[in-house]
Amino acid sequence: MRLGINLGYWGAGMDADNLAVAQEADRLGYDVCWAAEAYGSDAATVLAWVAAQTERIDVGSAIFQIPARQPAMTAMTAATLDSLTKGRFRLGLGVSGPQVSEGWYGVKFDKPLARTREYVEIVRKAMSRERLSFEGEHWTLPLPGGPGKPLKLTVHPERPHIPLYIAAIGPKNLEQTGEIADGALLIFPAAEHLEETALRHIRAGREKAGLTMDGFDVCPTVPLALGEDVNALADVFRPYTALYVGGMGSPKQNFYNQLAQRMGYEKEAAEIQAKYLGGDKDGAAAAVPHSLIDSTTLLGSVERIADGMRAYADAGVTTLTLAPAGFTLDERLAALRAGTEALELAGLA
Repeated sequence: MRLGINLGYWGAGMDADNLAVAQEADRLGYDVCWAAEAYGSDAATVLAWVAAQTERIDVGSAIFQIPARQPAMTAMTAATLDSLTKGRFRLGLGVSGPQVSEGWYGVKFDKPLARTREYVEIVRKAMSRERLSFEGEHWTLPLPGGPGKPLKLTVHPERPHIPLYIAAIGPKNLEQTGEIADGALLIFPAAEHLEETALRHIRAGREKAGLTMDGFDVCPTVPLALGEDVNALADVFRPYTALYVGGMGSPKQNFYNQLAQRMGYEKEAAEIQAKYLGGDKDGAAAAVPHSLIDSTTLLGSVERIADGMRAYADAGVTTLTLAPAGFTLDERLAALRAGTEALELAGLA
């Protein structure tokens, strides 16, 4: 099992620290460094900046938001980053959510599966440097009846095939991801529930495409915190978990809430959401079960973290992306180093 890191969003006052974390991960032999975007920092700029100041580690978008860019623009960005980094770029895509898609980008959040399938097909065609033409429900290239003609990407990516990942949570999206992508970006993964909540759906998509799981990258993001008091460490992640389970999306369209329900927390997920959307964020955080946090994070001593890593590897994870937590840079770097130590202790290096 390989290790990655997720720097999250830029611009939160820890930019210099984030670069130091990426550079230490590079030195320690981590496989990939991901950066996110929502409605603040964009991932492409951050990844170029990090790649310019690291040597070996891959850089990946987790995610480029599909409503934010035309697919041909995403192909241009991916090809440029792959060329600049000498083949160290990984393309992660996702539809985001209805609030960001419609509120920030002005793009209707409808038919996300069909949009994603068309988007991936166009991006792949463009990156292959064939003349781009496409006729679908959501995109038609070139536009009919106008002066446009099929064009070919002028930038040469470093590799003929840039790894393409999709952020997926729901069963249908997971199945399609297995069918059309090279990897899946997962969030809130519990090792004991990974087969039922994710892998069986991904496997079904692979089988539909006539493929096996060989070479497919199962890549969940897991917060990691080093320390002796597991309960205190878990409490640090209560607001984070409550935000996603309670506050992401609308009451009817919260994919993280639905995931918590599929893991057996139906009553608790409803309570967290009701309190969060009702303005009681502290109450929502308090309502998050300790077991939900503990099963979707790596907390405690190096030995306990190693046990958690073995469980993820046994469940089918191929790249475990860590979000090293800490109130200071030294604490985050210590968590990062604990990740490599735990991987070796678990016999997974």
